[in-house]
Amino acid sequence: MQDSYRHKGLRRRLIESIKAKGIKDSTVLEAMNKLPRHFFLDKAFEELAYEDKAFPIAANQTISQPFTVAFQSEQLRIKPKMSVMEIGTGSGYQASVLALMGARVYTIERQEDLYHFANNMFKKLNLPQIRTYFRDGYKGLPEFAPFDRIIVTAGAADLPKELIHQLKIGGLMIVPVGEGVQTMTLIKRTSEKEFARKELQEFRFVPFLKGTVGRK
Repeated sequence: MQDSYRHKGLRRRLIESIKAKGIKDSTVLEAMNKLPRHFFLDKAFEELAYEDKAFPIAANQTISQPFTVAFQSEQLRIKPKMSVMEIGTGSGYQASVLALMGARVYTIERQEDLYHFANNMFKKLNLPQIRTYFRDGYKGLPEFAPFDRIIVTAGAADLPKELIHQLKIGGLMIVPVGEGVQTMTLIKRTSEKEFARKELQEFRFVPFLKGTVGRK
């Protein structure tokens, strides 16, 4: 895997475009500037890796648009050593950004091919602070809960109740809610039984599905 001067230059230009769209958190921008996005894409898309667009990956999934990754990451207000559960590992790009921001990431993927791809990528990038799980994301990881932060990278038809109860009191969860087009929704756990909800911008994600899909 090679990260050339050209790649780095294209990445800097991408970061400038994300800043121009309103992303201000320097920790997010620095992490994304360090991380070679082209590593996470098929060779056929390498030349396009630093455009602010989503691209297809294996298992009919997508790698999110960089602005979307930056937006979700910024909303989480990550501090070093925070525990973050991610639902939907995909290529592993979002989890890697969070790890470079200083988080300890627990990421769940339901597609076995993507689980193995991402796991190998984290090893190549030397990101031991990411733990990967091949599981049904709807169930979360109760054995490691409560989490400081939760991020869902697929569109949920409704708010996933099982996941919000795995948040610490004072913790935040970012999740796209809706069918077709989703409203990015920020949840804050304010007490044992109470949650505050804030609706943000509209985005489009692949659907959040139950169960797991093994290799064929």
